[in-house]
Amino acid sequence: MRNFIRYFFAIFLIVIGIMLVLANLEVIDFNFSVAWHYIYPIFFVVIGFTGLIRFWRRRGGSWIFGSFFLIFGSLLIMDRLDWITFTFKDVINLWPLLIVYIGFSLIGRKRVTVAYSFDDDKNRNYDYDTTWYKRHFDNSMFSVGSQTFDEQNWVAEPMHLKHMAGDFYFNFSKAFIPEKKIPITIDSLAADVNMVVPENVDFRINARVKAGSIQVLDQSADGINRTLVYQTNNYEAAVRKLDFYINLKAGNIRIDRV
Repeated sequence: MRNFIRYFFAIFLIVIGIMLVLANLEVIDFNFSVAWHYIYPIFFVVIGFTGLIRFWRRRGGSWIFGSFFLIFGSLLIMDRLDWITFTFKDVINLWPLLIVYIGFSLIGRKRVTVAYSFDDDKNRNYDYDTTWYKRHFDNSMFSVGSQTFDEQNWVAEPMHLKHMAGDFYFNFSKAFIPEKKIPITIDSLAADVNMVVPENVDFRINARVKAGSIQVLDQSADGINRTLVYQTNNYEAAVRKLDFYINLKAGNIRIDRV
């Protein structure tokens, strides 16, 4: 991400410098003050986009400031394209975003929500080979925040986790895993999902990302609209096994063995 910002500003300076040289040589008609009116909103978009990416990747940044600059810059660009009327001083009209941010902050305070005690018969129509959305889980929450399952002897149970944005970390090497199939579902708009699975535990995964990357042991997929389906060799015969379904709009999924 730092390289992206550096290259962006480097290219910007190079292009502006070339345009000014050509204008001074009267090769082209270039008015910097007019061009700047169209250029500076792009900086707000880049700053906002960078802040969001850094937040999603847990490398600092703030989703609040990132989204604000992204929205502000986008509105300025739409004004330059004559789609709407929005000038720099109209930033004051964005004050209702404060209410939105406060609302998300209140939601995000309840960080850990896990749905336990599922009835296997009730969820029997869940199937990897048809549609994932046939499953019916009783308890879930749509929120913002991070969830970590890393305590010694934490109990691995069926769960369905819904987040708008956040990170998930599962260390199954520290978990008590009952001798049964355990379905675990994660739905999120933006997230990083990292899992550590012991060598003696079989698992199956169907992972989907609209934009991002998937790494499952030695298999990987990255880019736009990516899907990766994988199961260990002894999965079908195993009594104790994990069943993962992960659906992200944007983010990264990684599963490693220990």
